[in-house]
Amino acid sequence: MTKKADDSTKISDTIRIVSDELEHEIIIFEPGFSAWMVSFARPRDYYSQQFLEARNRVYVTEWNQRVLQPNRYNSMWYEQEINYRPNVDYGYEVNYQLYYYFVYFQRTYNQQLAAFPVRI
Repeated sequence: MTKKADDSTKISDTIRIVSDELEHEIIIFEPGFSAWMVSFARPRDYYSQQFLEARNRVYVTEWNQRVLQPNRYNSMWYEQEINYRPNVDYGYEVNYQLYYYFVYFQRTYNQQLAAFPVRI
């Protein structure tokens, strides 16, 4: 995650997720993700922030392991490590959209980033 202070915006299939209070940002470049979010994501506050953080920690850990193994995992899918620190409160919105990106990614590309099943 990089630091930036702006509001969340959507440009085409690029999603910008920003936490104003902590100045953290995620940018997702993924065709189809915006439409998928509108169609499938649960309403905000369906899951607690603690649930989202716990899932994101597992998903980020596995994602980053795959980035470091380009001979074993498709480097087109796992291009860049995600800097997600477990001791930082990124806020609800960042965790919500990051979680749903992982759900989208796993379902779209038939990947499994954890031992537990993906939950929409």
